[in-house]
Amino acid sequence: DWAASPQLPMGGHWVWIARLLAAATVAMVVVASTDLIPADLGWAVVSLLVVVNIVLTGVFAPRIHEVYRTISSRHDEVGQYRELFDAMRRMPTSSAQLGRLHAAVTDEAADASARLEELSDVMNLADIRKVILLYVPLQLLGLWDFHIAGKLTRWKLAHGQHVPQWFAALGEFEALCSLASLAYLHPDWTFAEVDETSDGEVIFSADQLGHPLIAPTHCVRNDVTVGPPGRLLLVTGSNMSGKSTLLRSIGANVFLAQAGAPVCAARLHMPRLRVVTSMRIQDSLADGVSFFLAELQRLKSIVDLAAEIEPGEPALLYLLDEILQGTNSAERFVAVQTVIARLLEAGAIGAVSTHDLKLATVEPIRSAAEIVHFREQMHSAGEGPRMTFDYRLRDGVATSTNALALLEMIGLGKPLDAGL
Repeated sequence: DWAASPQLPMGGHWVWIARLLAAATVAMVVVASTDLIPADLGWAVVSLLVVVNIVLTGVFAPRIHEVYRTISSRHDEVGQYRELFDAMRRMPTSSAQLGRLHAAVTDEAADASARLEELSDVMNLADIRKVILLYVPLQLLGLWDFHIAGKLTRWKLAHGQHVPQWFAALGEFEALCSLASLAYLHPDWTFAEVDETSDGEVIFSADQLGHPLIAPTHCVRNDVTVGPPGRLLLVTGSNMSGKSTLLRSIGANVFLAQAGAPVCAARLHMPRLRVVTSMRIQDSLADGVSFFLAELQRLKSIVDLAAEIEPGEPALLYLLDEILQGTNSAERFVAVQTVIARLLEAGAIGAVSTHDLKLATVEPIRSAAEIVHFREQMHSAGEGPRMTFDYRLRDGVATSTNALALLEMIGLGKPLDAGL
């Protein structure tokens, strides 16, 4: 910010005035110490010059020291940045993108590392003010701050305009390093095929898709297809079986793919997508918004976005996780149908997880849905029933539920109505 701002630490004419006053003051000290002129006259002139220096210091020192504080607060980091720019200097330039970044920080007239080293040297001189016994005579006799401010002014005029491009290039380089590190740490991941054109088929298709934040030893991967427009993926299954994780896996990998990172999949082909979700909605006591209303507002925004997508823009990918749980089952059933119908009409693609198996039997969902499910396995053990999950995606509607089994497993006893 300091380098790009128009304000200069010191105007050029004041620097020259400071140089002349410093030279005159030092010269008069030398003359007054000899017999070239009467000592009383010599020291009187020295005293007068020192008074002038004190006045100028009082007028300009606050502004100069403010500049010092601005730069000194990041002085230590300058050395760290210089190391990073040195690393950029050594990086390969085999690709056009790396070559462009390399040129942005190594241009002969604006070499970032060398110029930052110059700035660091100037600030080391400015830090003499912290040594009072040395700084006071230098300032009173030689207007030390003015000379340092002059150096900072010359540095800023010569290189300040380059600083934004240096740090923009450094930021892009660090982002690339992050993506490269992800690829290095996960050699079994792949880079997605992202169709950049607007006339391709709008389908998200992945083989062996997994969640990028689950450890490889525990990550279960599944083949997943979402789309084309007019179709949706309806994910059914019991509690804890993997429905929400599947939706998050889709969304997270879309973001990785479009950032240029590898994805947690054996293969992924997709168009450009804009991801919108309804997950983990919260109510607001302060705003008087209930959980149900908050979720409705979120769904309304998703439907509106789907309707506003223009040709040539990224397609909308919606991920709706157990929506509208905050109302009774009868009204929820109708409301979910309405939301999904609107999204299908708008041409968006997406996935919806649900416990309500009846959704798979009503139009327009029945005709438009690719229905899949997860399931649990119940085991009889010496201390009571035990439940496990394989997190494998299967075709069709879920064939079992586990809410009442969980009730019994955690110690709340058998359901009161066995007929349930």
